[in-house]
Amino acid sequence: MNRLFVVNKPIFRTSNGYMGYVKRKYNTKKVGFSGTLDPFATGCLIVATGQYTKLFQYLNKTPKIYRATLWLGANSPSLDIEKIDSIKEVEVFSKEKIVEVLDSLKGALTYYPPKFCAKKVDGKRAYELAREGKEVKLKTITSTIYAIKLLNYNHPFVHFEATVSEGTYIRSLGALIADKLGVDGTLSSLHRVNEGEFYYDNEKAINPFTHLAIASNVYTGDEAYLELGKKLSIEYFETKEDGIYLIETKNFFSIIEIAGNEIKYRFNRIPKFEEN
Repeated sequence: MNRLFVVNKPIFRTSNGYMGYVKRKYNTKKVGFSGTLDPFATGCLIVATGQYTKLFQYLNKTPKIYRATLWLGANSPSLDIEKIDSIKEVEVFSKEKIVEVLDSLKGALTYYPPKFCAKKVDGKRAYELAREGKEVKLKTITSTIYAIKLLNYNHPFVHFEATVSEGTYIRSLGALIADKLGVDGTLSSLHRVNEGEFYYDNEKAINPFTHLAIASNVYTGDEAYLELGKKLSIEYFETKEDGIYLIETKNFFSIIEIAGNEIKYRFNRIPKFEEN
């Protein structure tokens, strides 16, 4: 079965561990997901079964919207409620001050990812090293904060919504807010609302070919060549510029790459979407 859909990941479940539930529910062995959510995070998780698992890298998944709660005065090396080691009373801020700090984070933002993250360091996940008490050295990354707004401030909890680029660490964003306020802070909740046009809708099947971040091209040659994976000639393509393209035949889709008049198959004979 080839299916693309969005699940609403529950709290305190790893994204990978939750796939066991998906496999049982849809009676399938091949399941994948895109965009790992932390165990304490909930919300939109894009899932695919069968051959559709190969399409993740081509999907249009930005911008992403998150809603989070920042607990002022709480400190945690993991920047979430997993490892809180101290809680202090902190001053009450004006809403105007909170909004001022949030506004200052809009645009390109360079920062360090959380030490408890899935990035690899010397072949191991950073969170594995951190849990072993080993020093974790991560390089800075740059994300784009398209929008960030205050939803509610009920001291010591700051509820905010952020629209961000792919690869943004909201835990780090929460830490930056706390730093600018001059206090400790950690996220006590995190919910992903959507990834691009992907949002939770009772696990309804989604047509992946209407959500690709690549352009379509037209192949005017013998479709049998394409479906059999034979060598293709540039002269039979409507668009000849270098790039990655989606090609449709009567029965299948293919993803090809044009590079210097050479045609390479990225993924061939993708079954067409059927409502299910």
